[in-house]
Amino acid sequence: MGTSPLQKRRDFAMKLDHVGIAVESLRTAVPVFERLLGRRADFEDVVEDQQVRVAVFEFGRSRIELLEATSPTSPIARFLAKRGPGMHHLTLSVPNLAERLRVLDESGVRLIDPKPRRGAGNSRIAFLHPASTSGVLIELVEEKRRRSQGRSNPKGRAPRA
Repeated sequence: MGTSPLQKRRDFAMKLDHVGIAVESLRTAVPVFERLLGRRADFEDVVEDQQVRVAVFEFGRSRIELLEATSPTSPIARFLAKRGPGMHHLTLSVPNLAERLRVLDESGVRLIDPKPRRGAGNSRIAFLHPASTSGVLIELVEEKRRRSQGRSNPKGRAPRA
């Protein structure tokens, strides 16, 4: 058996970044997760072009993102209408998103986003089609240096009141 181009590239190591959970309302879902986790959400953000409001709970280098639609035509609204609340996507971080997308495309993986786009917190993201990933919507996010001051809010993110 031959070695795939993906196996040859050690610089493409991925790490779990976050799990996205679709919710009907942040107003009702955030308190549930605050009780479950024993603490408040770290911040909220709105991603206009994805028509989503996000509440984030950070855990070291990973996090949980609660996703609320801001439009009835948004991808989250469509997901909720079809499947109801629950896990929406799994996100993996990669060192070089554009290069990773190129290699995945060449390897036959179906891309929703052939080029990186803006995600929550001004991150660079792209989605892979579930038809190529065993039915799971996978988001890739380009790694960036993590904040060194613990829980201080990054620019553009609203703290939870």
